[in-house]
Amino acid sequence: MSKIVAITGGGGFIGAHLVKKMNQEGWHVKVIDSMLRGSLSRLSDIENEIEIFETDIRDEESLTKIFIGVDLVIHLAAINGTENFYKYPELVFDVGVIGAISVVNASKKSGILDLIIASSAEVYQTPSIIPTPEDIPLMLPNSDNPRYSYGGSKIASELIAFNYAREHFRKMQVFRPHNIYGPDMGWKHVVPQFIQKIQKGEILNNDRVKLNIQGNGKETRAFCYVDDVVDGILTMYQNGDHRKVYHIGNDHEISMLELADIVGNAMNIKLDIVPGDAAVGGTPRRCPDISRMRNIGYEPRFDIYSGIQKTVDWYKSNQMIKLDNPLS
Repeated sequence: MSKIVAITGGGGFIGAHLVKKMNQEGWHVKVIDSMLRGSLSRLSDIENEIEIFETDIRDEESLTKIFIGVDLVIHLAAINGTENFYKYPELVFDVGVIGAISVVNASKKSGILDLIIASSAEVYQTPSIIPTPEDIPLMLPNSDNPRYSYGGSKIASELIAFNYAREHFRKMQVFRPHNIYGPDMGWKHVVPQFIQKIQKGEILNNDRVKLNIQGNGKETRAFCYVDDVVDGILTMYQNGDHRKVYHIGNDHEISMLELADIVGNAMNIKLDIVPGDAAVGGTPRRCPDISRMRNIGYEPRFDIYSGIQKTVDWYKSNQMIKLDNPLS
């Protein structure tokens, strides 16, 4: 008999990729998603092979019923997307904190022994060490900035995971993903925004396309292709320790100027990049130390060039998807 996994946020970007991988590997998958940001279209090719529950994760009673008989809960559900942090901070925080409490309590009531909680690199804001290890202090620079509704909710989620039902779980793990990208990730992240801006950009006299960016372009990130993240989650569950935090990502750090050029090259378009104002509370540099994951057998397989090409190809073929969803 196959094992059963319940994945909250399974209709989301990372969630859908994880659902497909675990279904392929023989798990019976229960998807829990309100579809506020998720989409059933991401799962249309396997919808007859999985169970889908359009349920709000803040509904503890419903979750408790869904979790009965489940071997593993993976909690991914959240209101992600940097633009959403500024526009909908109350919703971001409510789903993040109340949702985490609901998931942990429902897991305990249902007898779930194994639980994985998704956190975020946003818990560091501006890290004090680069590459960043898992054991540096978490930080909330300013509680009045709506951007930190997400990072703050993830800090709270980690505290909930480690302290609610503290002695209940056989294996409880937290992972902090770093700048995940790939096909069908919505429109409120830098990679699809660059693709869309370049497609719609102003063509200059030298046949180059004008691209306006936030900040001076020297800000850095370490981007990780979504298939590597899915592999990382499963590697962590199989080989990682109980009550441990793991970075899942890639440690190849690049600037936003480099990212823009990589996206432009993947689209066969030369760019004239125009710097702009930086977002208030943005982080100038971010790159994870993934030694802890490497020590248990994880290694990213996709470089930024092949991953961006796959992502560009998908968006060029599906450019109208979810443009009508304000949270996507």
